[in-house]
Amino acid sequence: MQDESGKAALGNPAENSVDLNGHTVIQNGQNSTTTPAPQPQFDSRAQSPAPCTPAPIIPREQWGGKYEFLLSCIGYCVGLGNVWRFPYLCYRNGGGVFLIPYFIMLFVTGVPLFLMELSLGQYGAAGPITVWKCCPLLKGIGIGMLCVSILVCLYYNVIIAWTFYYLGSSLQSPLPWSCDAVANVGLCGNSTTGNSSTGKGLSPTEKFWNERVLGVVLSEGLHDPGPVRWPLALCLLAAWIIIFLCMLKGIRSSGKVVYVTATFPYFVLIVLIIRGATLEGSLQGIAFYLTPDWSRLANAQVWNDAASQVFYSLGIGVGGLLSMASYNKFDNNVIRDTLIITTGNCSTSFFAGFAIFSILGHMAWKKKVPVGEVADTGPGLAFVAYPEALALLPGSVFWSILFFLMLFMLGIDTLFGNMEGITTAVLDEFPHLRANPLHKSLFLGALCFCFYLMGLLLVTNGGIYWFTLIDSFSTSFGLIIITLFMCIGISFFYGVNQFCQDIIDMIRHCPPWCTKVLLYFKACWVFCTPFLLLFILTYIFIEMYRTSLQYGSYVYPLWGKALGVCMGATCCLQIPIWAIVAISKETGTLKERFQKSIRPLNSWRVNNLDSTARVQEHMEAERVEAPFTVTLTDMDFTAMTWEEGSQA
Repeated sequence: MQDESGKAALGNPAENSVDLNGHTVIQNGQNSTTTPAPQPQFDSRAQSPAPCTPAPIIPREQWGGKYEFLLSCIGYCVGLGNVWRFPYLCYRNGGGVFLIPYFIMLFVTGVPLFLMELSLGQYGAAGPITVWKCCPLLKGIGIGMLCVSILVCLYYNVIIAWTFYYLGSSLQSPLPWSCDAVANVGLCGNSTTGNSSTGKGLSPTEKFWNERVLGVVLSEGLHDPGPVRWPLALCLLAAWIIIFLCMLKGIRSSGKVVYVTATFPYFVLIVLIIRGATLEGSLQGIAFYLTPDWSRLANAQVWNDAASQVFYSLGIGVGGLLSMASYNKFDNNVIRDTLIITTGNCSTSFFAGFAIFSILGHMAWKKKVPVGEVADTGPGLAFVAYPEALALLPGSVFWSILFFLMLFMLGIDTLFGNMEGITTAVLDEFPHLRANPLHKSLFLGALCFCFYLMGLLLVTNGGIYWFTLIDSFSTSFGLIIITLFMCIGISFFYGVNQFCQDIIDMIRHCPPWCTKVLLYFKACWVFCTPFLLLFILTYIFIEMYRTSLQYGSYVYPLWGKALGVCMGATCCLQIPIWAIVAISKETGTLKERFQKSIRPLNSWRVNNLDSTARVQEHMEAERVEAPFTVTLTDMDFTAMTWEEGSQA
């Protein structure tokens, strides 16, 4: 046993005796001249080690200020999905009526899970893997989060590469996808040319997207990726170099970058809304965006879309939120931050819809077609419909540059969070990398380079098929299972009352409204959130079985869909695999092993040394539970002999 200074305790030998396997061992610092007694029971004793000193705790970085953390989280949550996914889901699922299931899912699943992830990271001051010292049985949740982050980073930077390509193309006048370009004169002969889905042939924007950017017309499908498209490969390389440089010094560098990347998109959205409001036909687009269809509330698809959008936009279960919160000060008001970030994120989604559909309404008015025929989903909205709308505006080059610069800022912020989740998880598991700036830089460079090499598959002629496959399954059922186990594990294994007390300890001077709000969150964590997650999971499995995966008119083969299922399964299977590992490391019956594996480790809370209450807790001797193995030193045996002599 050791006292708080890590040195051998001094005092009366009789008072410091500890019974170990039938031997009385006296802990004192005196050397005895008596010859050690023979010890047949310990045939293979290790040599006397140097006096035990506590392992140095490598200090973790902290945010330069609370605004850096808030802007980083807002930038992470407010991404490309807010611009192209939320507006599309709104008009596909009944317009304004979609906001009802969206806000219900937000307050019952999104906000509680967001608070849980932020609180866990801030209290434990550790990344997605190390933080599960609070419940070693669930370490697989952190590794599953790491797997999801890897898949998301792999394809998300490809979107930034597309944005770079369009940004470079926007510097040309006229825009290469506009009807003013010489190459598009034949395509624009019919002024009512719409999307290919209407059967009227390719529009100039679709031709540019499919042939010039993707090259998908040269690929037969998933089995035929074809050669790498080197212009896109160079854009992808530039994107990863920017990510590397911005994250080179950790949150000290990325925390400063977000002052620009997180605020600039709001400036662009405001400018686009003002410009869109002055266009002819803009009200037609806004009406299409908001007109409610109350009958859609009875459709389970609407509720599933609302839940998926909440997860997609808030970035829950990927590890980015947990990692960024781990760099907070211990006494940061995590409830206040949760309410600010989630409100800001969802307001941005709704706000962006006005910018998008006001200009799409003008596009529909000019082409004399319904708004529904010019709107698209996913990348199609950002890289087909919207560029076409921009090409119709006066000063189209300026608006195009502004729009794609906004997409770049939105994408880069989200990727910061995902990459932070990966790097924090690895650096916490291997702290010597954090201690050496050179090794940390080499690790980050190697990580970015590996992602670049793997991403080359997604910038081939058939890369969009692989992109869609990873996008569809990386954040599907695997992510829901991970968040479900996180919610159940914290609520029932770690203890929801203890978790709420931890939050109160962090806030310290907890206002009365905080404790009342925690009662609501407690009810969600224990009852409402797990129930809704099970509902979403069941619906996903039913839909996955009934429907086939498609990109445009291409239907994915069965082996392709099976490959996607394997991606999602790999992420969530980490939970049972590492649970078995944790149980196997314990001793006793199966029940005893389970009970030990859900108890927090002694090193839980070690990093919270800036809290006075935690210092004393850290200084207490660690609890040692039998059975255990003790390596005795020469000092131990001389002390035993000395005691026997004194008793004689």
